[in-house]
Amino acid sequence: MTDRHVIVRAVFAAVIVVGMTASAWAQVARVGGIVREESGQPIKGATIRAENPDAPLGSLTAATDDKGRFAIIGLARGEWSFTAEAPGFQSQFAELNIQRTGTPQPPLVFSLPKAIIRPPAGVEGATAKDLQQQLASADTLFKQQKFDDAIGIYRTILRSAPSLSVVNLQIGAAYRSMKDYDKAIGAYNDLLKSEPDNGKAHVGLAMANLEKGDAKAAEQVLTRAAEAPGSSRDVFYNLAELKSSNNQTDDALAWYEKAAAADAAWGKPLYKIGTIAMKKGDKDKAIKTLTQAIAVDPESPEAGQAKAALEQLRK
Repeated sequence: MTDRHVIVRAVFAAVIVVGMTASAWAQVARVGGIVREESGQPIKGATIRAENPDAPLGSLTAATDDKGRFAIIGLARGEWSFTAEAPGFQSQFAELNIQRTGTPQPPLVFSLPKAIIRPPAGVEGATAKDLQQQLASADTLFKQQKFDDAIGIYRTILRSAPSLSVVNLQIGAAYRSMKDYDKAIGAYNDLLKSEPDNGKAHVGLAMANLEKGDAKAAEQVLTRAAEAPGSSRDVFYNLAELKSSNNQTDDALAWYEKAAAADAAWGKPLYKIGTIAMKKGDKDKAIKTLTQAIAVDPESPEAGQAKAALEQLRK
């Protein structure tokens, strides 16, 4: 599953709460929920921001998984405002008064309407309605795996509205699906010329190089992106996966920890940290991080795997 085209750049804030003690966990609340389109389809990669200026940790963020689910942990008592954002959709807001900690909170459900796309200044003939219809048509063709036709429409959009260079994400993904890795690399590089900090483009570029058989180039791309200010959780995680596949366990662990710190409600890197601790014989750390992987996202596949690993550890 590839990410949808991005019309506005999403911002991911890093919040470090991974090292909280058991007693601290009991004094904070966990809020989960789902973000979906108005049609009911889940939105992957949406950002949910929780804010309360009176709380010790006044701003926390999380991102949705493939099923549109999210969880934020570390919220103190009080009035919290929540903002759900996703590329190509209008933002939506919610409020929740957290009166109890250590117990489940009511789930938040966001149904985001499609963003209204406005033609870039100075572009004649590219109306908002035209762009919306073209993007919808291209997305439909992409889902039907008619990649050549989808790419043709995406390129038509770029010709009429060059400022929407972010559709290169979909072009790159289409070329990768067709195993035309050189053209995929070209599409991601085109996007990075206008958006050099786009984390999804860096990950896509690295994956295209890896699928092409150039692991060295993939690692160089991700390393540069990971070391840049404001890098994203996906860059950290994918670099960790690459290091792990090369048996560079210590380096992989460091990047998994950065990914976990960048999104405290993401179970995947916590599960990986726990399995590395298991292999190293660090039972206490393994139990701690696997337990956290379950706590932050109990419905994720990693939570199920973490439970199985914990059963092994406790035998």
